[in-house]
Amino acid sequence: MNIKTLINENELQKRIKELGEEITQDYKDKEIIIVCILRGAVYFAVDLTKNIKNNKLQLEFMQVSSYGNNKETTGKLKIKKDINTDIKDKNVIIVEDIIDSGITMTNLKEYLLSKQPKSLKVCTLLDKKERRQVEVEADYVGFDVPNKFILGYGLDYEECYRNLPYIGYNDEDE
Repeated sequence: MNIKTLINENELQKRIKELGEEITQDYKDKEIIIVCILRGAVYFAVDLTKNIKNNKLQLEFMQVSSYGNNKETTGKLKIKKDINTDIKDKNVIIVEDIIDSGITMTNLKEYLLSKQPKSLKVCTLLDKKERRQVEVEADYVGFDVPNKFILGYGLDYEECYRNLPYIGYNDEDE
């Protein structure tokens, strides 16, 4: 696989710092529960939470899938690991690596809203609006990305390439 850089490490860290500052301002003196969507968002969630200041912050994890080992969504949300914390009447931010078709995020939001949080927002590192099948908007967006198969910085292809410190794409897709 020949991987080309789409977003370099410095650009990535600069934008994550800005997102952390924005969330800090929006939730000043409020408790937040960050729900990191495993496995892809873990790098992003760790760096993001390091940049959220002056808040009482909890970090929770969910593992959901709608892709399996495919490049295309199956359209069905499968919860592999649920959160352990009661989020009723809490401020919750879903932290996701990428919003693509919108199907996974729409189903995930619906599921978490059924647990009656005080507020529910979405923070995504990458937003691929060209591929939307379901209308969903993130409250915090790192970068808009083109319709390419993206990998690195948590995003994988067949469970590999997550450890790249930048966002890249396979130039064979061009």
